[in-house]
Amino acid sequence: MSRFAVKRPRARFNLWHAFSAGILISAILWFAVHGAAKEDGRKNSHTSGVVEYGMQDISQPQAKTIPHHNSGVKPETPKVRNNAEGKELTSNQSLIKVYLSKSRSIETVPLETYVKGVVAAEMPLDFEPAALQAQAIAARTYIIRRMRLNDHSGMPVINADVTDTQSHQVYRSLNDMRMLQRENKAGWSKVNDAVEKTAGEVITYGGELIEALFFSTSNGRTENSEEVFPNQLPYLRSVASPWDKQESPRAEEAIEMPLKDFYAKLGVGVSPASINLAGTKPIRILEWTAGKRVKLMVAGNKKLTGEEVRNKLGLRSASFDWKIGKNKITLKVYGSGHGVGMSQWGAEGMAKAGKSAYQIIAHYYTGARTEKVSKLANGS
Repeated sequence: MSRFAVKRPRARFNLWHAFSAGILISAILWFAVHGAAKEDGRKNSHTSGVVEYGMQDISQPQAKTIPHHNSGVKPETPKVRNNAEGKELTSNQSLIKVYLSKSRSIETVPLETYVKGVVAAEMPLDFEPAALQAQAIAARTYIIRRMRLNDHSGMPVINADVTDTQSHQVYRSLNDMRMLQRENKAGWSKVNDAVEKTAGEVITYGGELIEALFFSTSNGRTENSEEVFPNQLPYLRSVASPWDKQESPRAEEAIEMPLKDFYAKLGVGVSPASINLAGTKPIRILEWTAGKRVKLMVAGNKKLTGEEVRNKLGLRSASFDWKIGKNKITLKVYGSGHGVGMSQWGAEGMAKAGKSAYQIIAHYYTGARTEKVSKLANGS
C-alpha cells in the first residue's frame, strides 16, 4: 500500500504539468505565427506608402467586407495612427469609404492613403513637388470638410462617403496605386512625399475648413464662386492666373460644327432655309463674369448662361468666342473646368517659378491660411 501511496500523487503531478505545458506551448506558437503575420502586414503597408484595408462589393445584396490579403488588419474595427495628430483615432474618424464607379464596390482606406489616391489621379506625376503638395492639402481639406459636415451629396449609394469621379475628387484605387508603384516608382515617390510632407495640413478661413475647389486650366483668371455655384464665398475670388497659357495643353481648343447642330444643341429652333441667311439667328454676349467667362448670351431668341452653353455643347469651359461661316460655326474655348479655386496648371506654373505650396494656396484661396487639422480638432 505504501508503494502505491507514493506513486499515485507523482503520476497526477506529471499529468497536470504535461497538460499545462501543452497549453503554454500552444499559446506561444499561436502568438508567434499570428503576431508575425500581423507585423509583416504592417511592414508591407508602411514601406510601400499604401496602407491597405478592405473592399466591399456592393453589386450583390448583403455583400461582406473582404480584407486585402496583405493587410494583417481587420477592416471591421481598425484603429490607425494619424501622423498629423499623433494619437489613435477610431475608424469612423479616420477611414474613408470610396465608391469605385467602375467596379461598383466600396473601398475603405485611411485618410492619408485616400489623399495619395487623389493626388495620383488629379495631377500629372511629373508636376513640381510644390504643386503636388498644394494639391494634397486641397484634397485633404475637401474630404475632411465633407466628412465633418456629414455630406453625402452626389452619392449613388448610402454606405459610402465619396465617389472616385469628378463629382467629388478623382481617386486611384488601391490596385491602381500598387500598379503605379511598380510601373512608375519615381512618380509614385513624388506623390508619396507630397502627401507625407503635408500630413494633416488643411486650408482654413476664419478658423473653418474651406470648400477647397480646384480645376484644370484657367483662361488667365479664376472665377468668383457665385458665377458658377450658388454661394458667394470670400476665399473663392477671381484672381489672375497667367501661367496656364504657357503650361497647359488645355489652354485653348477650337471646335467646329454645323450651325444647325449648334442651334439644335442649344434648343434654338431654326428652319433649314434660315441657316444660310447671315444674321438670321444672331448670337451675342449680354454679360461677362469677373473671370472673363460668358455669363449670359443670346442665341436666336433664347437667353442662356455661359454654363448652360458649356454643358449643352460639351465645351471645356464657359470662356469662349466664335466665328460664323457658311453653314458652320467655329468656337474657340479658353481653359478647362469650372474656373473656381485653384488652377492645377497654374499651380504648376507657380511651382516652376519657385513658389511654395503655401504661396500657391495663398494666391488661389483669397485670405485663407494653411494649418494642422489637429488645431481645429482641439478647438484652437
